[in-house]
Formats: sequence, structure tokens, C-alpha cells
Amino acid sequence: MADISSNPLLALIRERGLADDMQLEEVMAEHARTGRPVGQILLDYGIVDTDTQLQIIAEHLGTEAVTINELDLTPEVIETVPAATARMYQCLPVAVEGGVVKIALVDPLNPAVIDELGFSLGKEVRIVVADPAQVEKLIRKFYPEDSEGVGDLLKQLGADEDIAKEVVEAEGGSIDLSSLANEAPIIKFVNLVLFQAVQDRASDIHFEPFEDEFKIRYRVDGALYEMTPPPKHLALPVTSRIKVMADLDISERRLPQDGRISLTIGGRQVDMRVSTLPTQFGESVVLRVLDRSAMQLEMENLGFPKFIYDYMVEAIQQPNGIIIVTGPTGCGKTTTLYSCLRRINTIDSKLLTVEDPVEYDIEGIMQVPVHEAVGMTFAKALRAFLRQDPDIIMVGEMRDLETAQVAIQASLTGHLVMTTLHTNDAPGAVTRMIDMGVEPFLISSTLLAVLAQRLVRMICKRCRTPFEPTESQLALLNLSPHDVGDKVFYYGRGCKECNDTGYRGRKGIFELLPISEPIRILINERSPTAVIRQKAIELGMVTLREDGLRCIFDGDTTIEEVLKYT
Repeated sequence: MADISSNPLLALIRERGLADDMQLEEVMAEHARTGRPVGQILLDYGIVDTDTQLQIIAEHLGTEAVTINELDLTPEVIETVPAATARMYQCLPVAVEGGVVKIALVDPLNPAVIDELGFSLGKEVRIVVADPAQVEKLIRKFYPEDSEGVGDLLKQLGADEDIAKEVVEAEGGSIDLSSLANEAPIIKFVNLVLFQAVQDRASDIHFEPFEDEFKIRYRVDGALYEMTPPPKHLALPVTSRIKVMADLDISERRLPQDGRISLTIGGRQVDMRVSTLPTQFGESVVLRVLDRSAMQLEMENLGFPKFIYDYMVEAIQQPNGIIIVTGPTGCGKTTTLYSCLRRINTIDSKLLTVEDPVEYDIEGIMQVPVHEAVGMTFAKALRAFLRQDPDIIMVGEMRDLETAQVAIQASLTGHLVMTTLHTNDAPGAVTRMIDMGVEPFLISSTLLAVLAQRLVRMICKRCRTPFEPTESQLALLNLSPHDVGDKVFYYGRGCKECNDTGYRGRKGIFELLPISEPIRILINERSPTAVIRQKAIELGMVTLREDGLRCIFDGDTTIEEVLKYT
């Protein structure tokens, strides 16, 4: 069961004896299931009303609970916090007394925000407690989306001569890099870039220094977009700031480094994986955004066709065997595996994962990161796993013969093993394992299923437009006008909602190869991929291309996307 002490508000309520553990566990479960705020659930369930909640939080923080009145929020009060900061930290200034700004937060029990706010504003800050729903509503009212963008901040930064001077001094070694990284405008700029990226649903953020410019690009739905480039001299302070946030060695600029940043952005918990790479013009930094609230780790949300969903639900309930998910990097393999693990993560089974690196923390599962430098490889972790009495094991990737052999060993001794491989299609996984040096009879006796997947961009619902495809477009899909009949094809015209791309969001297309008796015989005969593939299609396997066609006919994606990925 979820740990009550991991939620500060529930821990305070338990401390005061206002609810019993069973009620609080119910609240935790509801929060985990729906993502609704804990305070709201407590109110809905009639356990603790809002006023009492605010009183408890205020006593805990040694401050007061206030009722916010719009009339008191004069422009002078509102201007003490820049719009971008208010949206990013979900905070609202409610009064100014002397040199002190009183601020109400949507999440007042987050200590990191309180420290950063004072730092970012350069003023003395005192936290007061108010109704979070009211605070959120007023932030939206007083700080609308486009009130201060990255562009405005860039203009100020470009004109900021002090920063330019400090960069020259830092490069010459006369001032410390960390003092440059902790300059208020730099902190504000980096926070705004991260905020903007998360708002735009970016999966990666790239900071790239070139000879004459410094670029910042986002990847949204698999495609890269460039932001307004900041002045070239900001490359050093910005990368240094990110390294400070990720606890990396700020003075080491010759070796690659990896780290993590945990932030609350716009009231959501976001983790970022940070990777730095020394280039000839400075360090290139890439952040992989792991947004917990955007992560819908439920099998129902993966968009499986019904027969694949039914098969996978059954396969993951098997007592032993191997399930492989294949596809290129960034096609959602880990998400699929995590969703399967969530489904079978019950109190009566022990789950262990070994990953490189651990992407998301899942309650109730032992997750082990690979650490090549100290010899902690996939194979080594797997061997140790077998002595930990697990029921289900997930291996981040089957990279080599040793890992594959231990995985098969685990499956033969009564464990369910899930793993990923980099191959182009489902039948390719079998030949890939044989190429690694695994004996075919071991593959045919342990493998349950191979699922290949790709992510295609979905047409934006707001600007979806029907069109008549040309014969040459249809020929690329191996279709004739006769096959199409009266089916409608769509494309996205481009609108504000999708940043004029015509696409918004992505969905999976899948190819499932169940390992049936005829396929086992072919594996034992070391048949080439093409033969296995042909047999699988005869037995009813729907290929990636065919599943892509289903998405085109459902009006979810375009011909270009399916051709690009299948």
C-alpha cells in the first residue's frame, strides 16, 4: 500500500488523529488512481474540511492561514512577482509589508519552492496559507499565459552588460563559475525555458553551443523545434546553471556527465535526466523530460488494438516465459513494459527491474540501475535477482549473449521475464537472438510473444481536414483506389493549438508475434526472418504497416507518418 508519510498533508492529519490509517490509505489510493489533489479528496470524502486543512498546514509552517480577497491584490502587489515565476512556482503575492512579500502557494508543503522563490525574487519572502483552488484561479487571472515570454527575458539578458562581463571573467578564470550560474537573471531564464518546454509537452530539451550562436531546441511528438536563440555568451552560464541543478561537477568541462533534476513546474512534479557532452565550442546539454503526471502507465491507455490487448493481458499473467518488446530508441518500449508491470504489480508477487537508467520510480517495485563503471551490468544484476526470489523480472535491454542466457535461465526456472530489443519488426527479434549466439531450442521453449511498436504523430483534432489522396500516394502504401473505397483520409492544416504543425500527441502502432507451434518449428530450424514473417502473416499477424493503415482510416494519423515509420 502507498506510504502515508510520503504525503506531508496526510502525515500531519494522521499526527493530529483527525483520520484513521484506513481512511488515509483510501485517499492515497484515490490520489494515485486519478491524480486529483489530496486536499480535494479529503474534502469530497468528508474527512477533513478545507479550513481545517489550511489551519493544520499554517500551524505546521508557523504562519497564518488567510482568505484571499481580489480587491486587496493591487497592481503593486501583483508586480512583486514576475508572471513567469508565478506560473512556474504556482505562487501568488497577497501583500507587501515593509520589505517582505507575503506569498500563497498552491502547494505550501514543498520546502524546495520556498527556498528557490526568495532566491529568484531577490526579496524576503514569507509564506502564508490559502485555499489552493482559489490561489490557482487567481494566478490564471492575474498572470495570463502570454504576459511575459522567453523573448522579453532574452532582450533584458542580451542588454545585461554585467552578465556579459562576468562571462568573460569566468572564462578567464578570475571568478568562480558557480557565482555566475547563481545570478538571478540566469536562474530565471533557465526556469522559464524549462517551464515553457514542459508546457509545450516537450520530451527532450537540447542546449547546443555553435561557433557563432547558442541554440535551444525542443522535441515535441518526436520532431525538433527551435526556440528564439539566446545571445551566444549565455551558453556558459546557462549550461553551468543546469549542471548546478543536476548536482554535476561544474568545473569539469572536458568529460561527459550524467545527472538528474527534480522540479515542481506549474504544480506538477517533473523529473529530468541530464546529459552533458563536451564539444569544440562548449558543452552540449540534453535534458530528457520525465513528466510523472503526463505518464499514464495503464495498459488501457497504450492504444492497443483489442486482440493485442487481450493477448498481452493473458501473456503477462503467465508464470514463466519471456516477453520481448522491440523497436528503435524513443518508440515507447519502456512505457509499454512499465504499463504491463503496473498491471501485475500486486501484493502477492515480487517484481524486480534492472534498467539503464531507471526512468520512473514505481511504487512497490525494486528498481536497480545499471552501473557499468563498477561492473554492475544487466547480466550481473540478473544473476543477483535470481537469488532475491522474484516472480517477475524486467530487463531494460537484452544487449548481449550473457544477458540473454541469464534471462532464459530465469525463465526456465519459473520466472516471467520482460525485456526490450532493438529490431525493426517482431520476427526480427528471433533471428537477432540466434545471431547473438542463443540456441534456437532455448528460444522456442521460453519465448511467449514479441511485440514490435512505433510511435506515429496524431493529427491535431482542432484543424483536421479531409483530403483526396493521389494515386502515387496510395501506391506508396501498396493500395489501389479500389481498396480504399469510400474511406476518408485526413491531414492537419496547422493551428495555434498544434503550433502550426498539424500534429498533436502521438499514438502507438503495433505488430504482435505470438509464438505458436508452427513458429516454434521454424525457430528450431533456424529459419531466416523473412520465412518466419511470412508464416506469421499466414497465421494472422497484423504487420506494423497494416496497423498504420488502421490509424490512417480511423483519421488518427497521416500517410506520411505511417510511411516514415513502417
